[in-house]
Amino acid sequence: MPSREEWLEQRKNGIGGSDSAAIIGLNPYKDNVQLWKEKCGLVEAEDISDKSYVKYGTEAEDYLRNLFALDFPQYKVEHFENESIRHPKYPFLFASLDGVLTDKETGEKGILEIKTTNILQSMQKEKWKEKIPPNYYCQVLHYLNVTGYSFAILKAQLKYDYSGDIVLSTRHYLIKKSEVEEDIKYLENKEIEFWKCVVDRVQPPLVLPNI
Repeated sequence: MPSREEWLEQRKNGIGGSDSAAIIGLNPYKDNVQLWKEKCGLVEAEDISDKSYVKYGTEAEDYLRNLFALDFPQYKVEHFENESIRHPKYPFLFASLDGVLTDKETGEKGILEIKTTNILQSMQKEKWKEKIPPNYYCQVLHYLNVTGYSFAILKAQLKYDYSGDIVLSTRHYLIKKSEVEEDIKYLENKEIEFWKCVVDRVQPPLVLPNI
């Protein structure tokens, strides 16, 4: 098993799930040119590991994964710490999964993606209304493409703080690979184009995030 430091270093040498949305302008926090500069080593990516919301998400992940296993006993739930899966054809595309699911009845493989979010504004609440926010949807598409697994389940814990009264809302979103093949192919093509810009060190045209 690679160390966390080795895993972080590997992330610089390809495109991970959290990079995918920026490439097509669907990351509200980073555009594709900023990502290109980071991948080319021209700038350092911001270290957000000490942010309170990141620490919370990291600490909560094991608990939420175990809770998922209790709530959905039809799946075998596994997690491989600091493991990266590479695309069989495009090895610069990689995935680091929160969980690997196996349907105990059919043997089908799936992805478990876990998100924790503090809902501070009505706009944030709207992004989760009956759908997955676009940046997280891109992440799931990327993982389905890299792994070839047939489905993904995104488990989201939405936290509301009403003057110290904490209310948690948990949601589960199922995405079947067979139903999103066109979106997967579109994202893959854009990621290939972007990585060619990194290899050739040619700055890509700016794609502004849709904020």
